[in-house]
Amino acid sequence: MTTASAPERPATSGRRPQSGPPPLVPALSFTALTIAYVVANRATPRPDAAGAEVLRYAQEHGTAINAGSWLLMGSAIPLALLAAVLYRRLRALGITAPGSAITLAGGLLASVALVLSAMFLWTGGRLPADASPALARALADLAFLAGGPFYGAGFALLVAGLAVTGLLARLLPRPLTWIGLVLAVAGMVSTLTLVADAFMPLLPLIRFGGLIWLVAVVALLPRTRHKRV
Repeated sequence: MTTASAPERPATSGRRPQSGPPPLVPALSFTALTIAYVVANRATPRPDAAGAEVLRYAQEHGTAINAGSWLLMGSAIPLALLAAVLYRRLRALGITAPGSAITLAGGLLASVALVLSAMFLWTGGRLPADASPALARALADLAFLAGGPFYGAGFALLVAGLAVTGLLARLLPRPLTWIGLVLAVAGMVSTLTLVADAFMPLLPLIRFGGLIWLVAVVALLPRTRHKRV
């Protein structure tokens, strides 16, 4: 009497799951382009400036506005790439919780916000001499809203996805994850700038503080995850 043989298991190649290209490359590219944009547009009128002042600046600093628009739009590309690479890295680390998808969605939203801000900024820099100051102020407001509160909300999702995942899965140092959670809350609260100017200082916090935090996370995020025994 013969016994049925056990079904053969498919052979595995033994290769490690691919986690994508090094995320430090797009992270540093995003950082460099962001800093260059800030330098190029350091004299931009404040969000509460009068329309006539905004129009005068646009007519006198067209080259700086065009350069800043290019740099701002250019920074959106490595940010979107970084979000995709981080999503793939988290999945390769075995993260199946929503944190990886939130990281991707937040990065893409922040990238779209930068593109929209660059478009409005570039359009405002091409206004003719007889343009209405009200139109100049409106375009400046749209550029600010896209690159400020809209970007802050998207970037907050990116940070929250990484911070919560890093905390629960113990992928990152706990102090770094808690700093990320604070930044994520600040990014969401910064959207209240639409209601009161008192929340406006949160925008540079999430823009530059979040930039430093993101580079630190990218540098410390492991490529492999050790199983607990």
